[in-house]
Amino acid sequence: MDTQLLIYGQVEAVNKQRHQDWSIKAGKDFNFAKKVNSVPLMAVEFPSAAADYSIVFAGSGDDLLPVVVMGIREEENLYIDAQGTWNVDYVPAFVRRYPFVFASTDNGDTLTLCVDENYEGCNQEGRGERLFDADGERTQYLGKVLDFLQDYQQHFQRTQTFCKQLTKLGLLEDMGAKFTLPSGEERTLSGFKVVNRDKLKALPSEDVQALFGNDGLELIYLHMHSMQNLNKVLRHLPASTSEQAETAADLSAGDSTQH
Repeated sequence: MDTQLLIYGQVEAVNKQRHQDWSIKAGKDFNFAKKVNSVPLMAVEFPSAAADYSIVFAGSGDDLLPVVVMGIREEENLYIDAQGTWNVDYVPAFVRRYPFVFASTDNGDTLTLCVDENYEGCNQEGRGERLFDADGERTQYLGKVLDFLQDYQQHFQRTQTFCKQLTKLGLLEDMGAKFTLPSGEERTLSGFKVVNRDKLKALPSEDVQALFGNDGLELIYLHMHSMQNLNKVLRHLPASTSEQAETAADLSAGDSTQH
């Protein structure tokens, strides 16, 4: 599972010299994300995402983050249909912030707003929302973009803290999932981690209380409940490959249970 910023192409810092006459025409075409089978999810999004996605964990160390599973093959997002429409109600914030992103060269101490200039909605013909007004001042639209990304960054840091707590408590284990397609073909999804239920039950009461106090316990249960949605991924297969047959995703633990 790859959680890199694969949806971004030519990322440039937003500035009035370069983007004075630029506008962004946003639409409901999500084809820019059609080749990612997972994206990061912030902890605050768990309640909204748990109904339609499986929430798992990917990465290691400071790079460990929750992600939503959106496909069972590389470069496959089954939550985007042939028309480029997201086919469930909730779209992760990671996707909604596109084509903008914060970049940093000093470990996050300084953040620079950037835009993917390859995004088809970028234009200099005045279509959509301008980034700067005639006087070179930031528009209200660009201000809202900054507010959204700053809010995202705060939730990113809180999510990192939650993941570090899970790691410290030794609750995560490697897991893989085997899918049997209606055609009989088998596919395996690996490279993710889940909370081990037995280890959670064995936690000392003070650790459980700490998780309860910072809402970590609620997030864990949302994560575990969302694992039932692995089978839902198959329902998003194109009609030509998805017959109405019973399919199942079998979970299997990896070699390591301590990270």
